[in-house]
Amino acid sequence: MASYYLSMMAYHADSDQLHNREILTWQSFGDGSQKLAQMIADSDFRPEVIIAVARGGMIPAGALTYSLGVKLTDAINVEFYTDVKETLPDPILLAPMLDTGSIRSRKLLVVDDVVDSGRTLALVLKLLRGFGADVRSAVLYAKPTTIVQPDFVWKRTDKWIVFPWSAQPPLNATE
Repeated sequence: MASYYLSMMAYHADSDQLHNREILTWQSFGDGSQKLAQMIADSDFRPEVIIAVARGGMIPAGALTYSLGVKLTDAINVEFYTDVKETLPDPILLAPMLDTGSIRSRKLLVVDDVVDSGRTLALVLKLLRGFGADVRSAVLYAKPTTIVQPDFVWKRTDKWIVFPWSAQPPLNATE
């Protein structure tokens, strides 16, 4: 139990020892999310619901909801990474679960921060398509190692990415 708790507390900026990394700033996130939104707006796909892959996809998904004018949002909780470059054997769905009844036959945009191996995105896409939804995917970053190619990608890289929302360790109560 203790090791699971520690994995839940990991943050991904603790990668100072990594030399091959990209630092995403809040400014570049704003620019990148606007460019990603424009790619989606320029396509023939008009999402009715935006689904964030929690946790990393929540902030990019929130930005896209505003940029695309989509008010219906939800999240699907998946755990795969437990620390810098450390994963579980397979991605797993976590409770609470997505309201699947409300997404049947809808146009969904699944949003995540990065697609690395692609195994998380593959799991989510398969699950949502199983409910008869028309599903597309958008990510800020795609790695060359992915087994799934997202429909919309802002940037491609092989570097470890430090996101501004996970650049600091979790806060503790002040005394």
